[in-house]
Amino acid sequence: MLNRHIIVIGASAGGVETLSRLVKLLPAELPAAIFVTVHFPSYGTSLLPQILNRCGTLPALHPHDGDPIEPGRVYVAPPDYHLELHDQHIRLSRGPRENGHRPAIDVLFRSAAQAYNQRAIGVILSGMLDDGTAGLKAIKERGGVAIVQDPQEALFDGMVRSAINNVSVDAVLPISDLAARLVALSQDVIQEEPAMSDNFEKEAKAVAASKADLEQGHHPQTSPSMVTCPDCGGVLWEVKDNGLIRYRCHVGHVYSSDSLVSEQASLVETALWSAVRALEEKAALSRRMAKQAHDQHRSMSEAQFVARAQEAKQQADVVRRVIAEQTKKEG
Repeated sequence: MLNRHIIVIGASAGGVETLSRLVKLLPAELPAAIFVTVHFPSYGTSLLPQILNRCGTLPALHPHDGDPIEPGRVYVAPPDYHLELHDQHIRLSRGPRENGHRPAIDVLFRSAAQAYNQRAIGVILSGMLDDGTAGLKAIKERGGVAIVQDPQEALFDGMVRSAINNVSVDAVLPISDLAARLVALSQDVIQEEPAMSDNFEKEAKAVAASKADLEQGHHPQTSPSMVTCPDCGGVLWEVKDNGLIRYRCHVGHVYSSDSLVSEQASLVETALWSAVRALEEKAALSRRMAKQAHDQHRSMSEAQFVARAQEAKQQADVVRRVIAEQTKKEG
């Protein structure tokens, strides 16, 4: 007989404020360990443990690789490291990004599902897009509990609505009720049952087998998609998991449909700005060549370079308008 002593929480935009409110409501004697992944830039510095320490009675910290898991603590994933749970210990890894993030919520949730089955509680809070949906689904499929913040209360409701739409969640609650539910669940006594198989590992093996088939000139088990990985440029395989579609390259980068669209939009914008730079540099160089031709009294060459400069400048202005129009649509 065991209790649900592993609580994993995922948040993104608006998550710091929401987490601060949540930990303030949790008691110091909570018989569970809390693990938090919030999206941070890889190059950034996270002050989230200090913020949470000022808000509540549970000590918060960035763990080290190999630290033992202790109840009554809040472990926060450090920037540029996935936070994973393995056999009563914490693992930090710099494995492939998932949904464009490291740390990624899905990585934490999936490791909790694999290691703790029914003893895991997954919580999705405020955030955009859909990181955490697949991980919450894994927790639910292995007998754990899935809870989502009320989207009417969330500062950004993308992540919570994605979870509600794709996972059979156990509760949708405002933060005040969510805290009370976590306390009650952590005190429940449960009987652990045999776990289901791991779909994510099956995906990895299927992609590896398909890649090997292609290398040998055989027909692959799973056909590669027409899309390339935004991280490494490798081919992405489309894999399906009970209605959820993910895209995975053979080195391990994983994207949901929403995250992949977002990353591709970012790459398109980067390419457009690169085009603006190249065109404006072409115009500048053409003006420089026109000046040189003028000084050498080569009027025909001067006119050609002036025309090239004007054409490049006009093209750059067109691309700038495309970027501005796209930004307006997305806003």
